[in-house]
Amino acid sequence: MKSLIFAEMTTKRYNHTNFHKHTFCIFNEVHSDAIRELNPNYKSKSGSWYYFTEEGVFRLSNHWSRVANCRWRLQTNPQLHHSENTRTRLGFAKWADFYSDNEHEKLYFITVDFDQQTANYFHKQSSNYQSEFVLRTASETVKMIKQIRILLQESAWTNHLKEMDIAVLRQRIITELIISNCTFQEIRRHYLP
Repeated sequence: MKSLIFAEMTTKRYNHTNFHKHTFCIFNEVHSDAIRELNPNYKSKSGSWYYFTEEGVFRLSNHWSRVANCRWRLQTNPQLHHSENTRTRLGFAKWADFYSDNEHEKLYFITVDFDQQTANYFHKQSSNYQSEFVLRTASETVKMIKQIRILLQESAWTNHLKEMDIAVLRQRIITELIISNCTFQEIRRHYLP
């Protein structure tokens, strides 16, 4: 009972006054018609527009990822078509989708889509967290994602390893990286002849 009360006390609620202070969030790309009836509530120094609603916030911007002291990612919508000359996208996030962020806590885990050959990170409070995933600090997560992207895109690292299907080898090694604290070199040793 005490732990439940403590968890409720430490879970911060975000709104238009504090969502921009050290947070992680994944915005979902939406069509520009979503803000047609809204007036902007705020324009940042970098030119991003914010539209606040009871449910969440719309952000119209040409830059995502590291935003001031926040980590905000845009989940793009492939059904939306954009002209070639614009990088500006509209994203929406519910207030409940914002989580606290800092540089020293182990807040992030990594998932990999082997079909799309992509790696992404998520906050430990997100719904897709599973206890098998290793949690890392922000800087550790960035380093690991770089390593995983190399493993997904290149094949030179397979030189001198046991003969096996590279797709299977790639999946085994990357899976081990995201569910353990082993380094690539430690895992690679298991596949030397």
